[in-house]
Amino acid sequence: MLSPLAGDVLTQLCRMDQRWFDWRHQPPQKPTVITAETSPLTTVDWDVVVCGGTLGIFMAAALAQRGWRVALLERGILCGRDQEWNISRSELQSLVALELLSVEELEGAIASEFNPNRIQFHQGEALWVKDVLNIGVDPVTLLETLKQRFLAAGGTLLEQAPFQGASIHPNGVQVHGSQVHGSQVVPPLTTRLLIDAMGHFSPIVAQARQGEQPDGICLVVGTCAQGIPRGDQGDLMVSFTPLSNHCQYFWEAFPARAGRTTYLFTYVDLHPQRPSLRDLMADYFDLLPEYQGVSLSDIQIQRALFGVFPSYRRSPLQFPWSRMVPIGDSSGSQSPLSFGGFGAMIRHLPRLITGIHEALDCDTLTQADLACLQPYQPNLSVTWLFQKAMRAEVGQSLAPNQINHLLTTIFATMTTAGEGVLQSFLRDVVQFPALTQTLLQVTLQHPHLIPTILTQVGGRALATWLPHYVGLGLYQGLDRLSTHLPASALLSPQAQYRWHRWREAWQFGSGQDSEPSYGDPLLLPSRQRTDAS
Repeated sequence: MLSPLAGDVLTQLCRMDQRWFDWRHQPPQKPTVITAETSPLTTVDWDVVVCGGTLGIFMAAALAQRGWRVALLERGILCGRDQEWNISRSELQSLVALELLSVEELEGAIASEFNPNRIQFHQGEALWVKDVLNIGVDPVTLLETLKQRFLAAGGTLLEQAPFQGASIHPNGVQVHGSQVHGSQVVPPLTTRLLIDAMGHFSPIVAQARQGEQPDGICLVVGTCAQGIPRGDQGDLMVSFTPLSNHCQYFWEAFPARAGRTTYLFTYVDLHPQRPSLRDLMADYFDLLPEYQGVSLSDIQIQRALFGVFPSYRRSPLQFPWSRMVPIGDSSGSQSPLSFGGFGAMIRHLPRLITGIHEALDCDTLTQADLACLQPYQPNLSVTWLFQKAMRAEVGQSLAPNQINHLLTTIFATMTTAGEGVLQSFLRDVVQFPALTQTLLQVTLQHPHLIPTILTQVGGRALATWLPHYVGLGLYQGLDRLSTHLPASALLSPQAQYRWHRWREAWQFGSGQDSEPSYGDPLLLPSRQRTDAS
């Protein structure tokens, strides 16, 4: 099925599978790519160096437009893959509000739009939701537009320049090692701040985590193919099979410009007996005809998709060094139920742009100051229990359709509680009132499920979850209280920076960022810059 595709797709699949095998069978690597030096740098040529272009271009373009000296390192050529990114239209509006795209440029980057999306588990009733992941964005068009915006703002792009290491000095960071930029050798770059946007497999993240293993994994395989009836509807989360080999399979399907994209994904841990990506891809092709109602001989595969997406309980990640901050998948600022990537980056983009701009402006670049940009977020931490309830442990004896039945009940309960309850969960912005209402209704209406859930997830997991649930309620109260507190104009710039970060922590940590106010001056780009270098 994959051999007709352009490029050596099977080799890429095997390479990713080897990484997945190593995770399950070998101690994790502890690279040393960051060192600390006591001597100051002679000169500091850049305000910001961003490592990783695919998602880093969003931050690089925004900061360059604000007047900062920005260099962007990309190990290959900065261009989007031929794979649409699905997101909601309301989330995309931040790109316009932050003046990264015009309205016309945003519309030009949208490759597909459809409604509604289906949620259904086994033989349960189908639920239909609108305006959730119903926009397919063309990464090629989007990244090229941002690339030109970045260059026009004075940014410097170094392609084919992989990150090799950095040393931290009292007054800056030296990104060292010989980077190859085309046919030229790029000398080390000196910068006030280094931003890591290299993703889940960043060597900086690996060093910061010091051998910490992921607590959960989402395995994903899929294709974009022609010959599958497209229609104008999608599947957000669908299952039609019972547990198999201790895995519950879920499916997504979205109309795409090149056909129809279908994914199979499952939540697992690092047990050595978990299936390989090749096994998962084989199951995908075995089940695809039943799922989409077509014969494999009738479809023409345009491209294959596969990945291993880790998640950690200790997230978001706070670097132990000054003058360095992770963003996007490097930071782990995504729900353990989601894959991160584009959607999670867009959600946090306004606060990150504002926060990094303020940090540069008032020179608050210590480890403690930058840790405020990646605060504890209880609305993400509470979803760990949900991920655990959606996977079966190896050796655990569960009824074949236990997970399907549980999800059918919970999603039906959220639907009866109101559209806002379900929408907040699907957008990864879990909120205390909606979660509490759902838990109470499930307990009262389906008390027989409680012993089943406790047996599956375990008492220890529940005890770990409860403080996050309490924290979610506390953050909601603090967020409401902060709107009545006096303005911070009398504070020093450094104190204002910390106060703004606390406000954002309460807002995002309680899920109140689902409808951001782009009129807030904290979120709008500033054309003025104080030269703090």
